[in-house]
Amino acid sequence: MTGHAVTSAVSEIDGLELVHRGKVRDTYTVDHDRLLMVASDRLSAFDVVFPQPIPDKGAVLNRLSAWWFERLASLGPTHFGSIRTADLPEPARRPELIGRSMLVRRAERIDAECIVRGYLAGSGWTDYLRAGVVGGHRLPPGLREADRLPEPIFTPSTKADIGHDETITRASLAEMVGGEVAAELEQRSIALYRAGAAIAEAVGLVLADTKFEFGWIDGRVAVIDEVLTPDSSRFWDAARYQPGTSPPSYDKQYVRDFVTAAGWNREPPAPELPDEVIAGTRDRYLQAYERLTGTAWRPAEGSA
Repeated sequence: MTGHAVTSAVSEIDGLELVHRGKVRDTYTVDHDRLLMVASDRLSAFDVVFPQPIPDKGAVLNRLSAWWFERLASLGPTHFGSIRTADLPEPARRPELIGRSMLVRRAERIDAECIVRGYLAGSGWTDYLRAGVVGGHRLPPGLREADRLPEPIFTPSTKADIGHDETITRASLAEMVGGEVAAELEQRSIALYRAGAAIAEAVGLVLADTKFEFGWIDGRVAVIDEVLTPDSSRFWDAARYQPGTSPPSYDKQYVRDFVTAAGWNREPPAPELPDEVIAGTRDRYLQAYERLTGTAWRPAEGSA
C-alpha cells in the first residue's frame, strides 16, 4: 500500500486489528492495555470528511499532540504513551506511518466533547447573536465578535461518530455522566485551556477556544484523543487580533470559510477543494506547529 493511500484514505497495518476508524484517526489494538492511533491527512469540516487530503496534516496533529501531552502532564492523567519509532509495535514502523502514529493507553471513552471558550467566536458567536447565551452561559450584552470573555466558559457537546455534535448544557452533561464526573470534566478542561492559553500567549498566539475528550483509565478520568491541535482548537495571531472581526486562524476555519462562501449546504458529499485552498490549509497547520513548538517543521526521520 502506498503512503498516499495510508495517509489520505484509510490505513491497514498487517498484524494489528483495526478497532475504530474515525473522521481523521484510525485506531488499532496493540495488546490488552494499549492502542495505536494513526492520524491520517483526512480533513473533516462541519462533521463531513473531504475527498482530498491535506499533506502533512496527520503528522502535524500527531507530533503537536505529543508535544502538548508532555507539557500538560502535571494537570492529570492522559492516555499518551509515545510517538518514538522504537516504542511502536513492529508492524507500525513503516516509513509512511512514522511520525503520525501514537501509542496510547486503552480507555473507556466518555461520550462528550469538552469545549472551552475564552473568546466569542464561531458557533459561540452565532449563539450569542441569537439569544445572548452560549452553552447555557448568559453573557454580558454588547459583546463583539472575537471579544475576550470575562472568564473561560465550559460548553460541552455530544460526541457523534456520525452526523453533527450538539451543544448541551452543563446540567445535561451531569445527567449523562453524573454530577461529580461532570464537575471534574469542567475543572480539568478549564485548567488545560488556561495552561495552553498561557503557553500560546508566550509565543504571540491567542487560544480562542478548544475541545478536549476524556475517558476512564484505571478508574481515573484521563485526557484522550488529541490536545490543542489546529483540528481541535482555534489559534489566532495576537499581532493581528482585533475584536469586532473574524481574525484569521491557524486551523481549518480557512476551509470552512471557503466552502461556506461557495454555497455548500454542509451536507455530504463535501465539495472538491482547489489546490490553493489545500496548500493554504497545510501552511496554516505547519505555522501553528512552528509557532507553538519553536522548531521548524521537518518530516519525521524515516517517514515517507
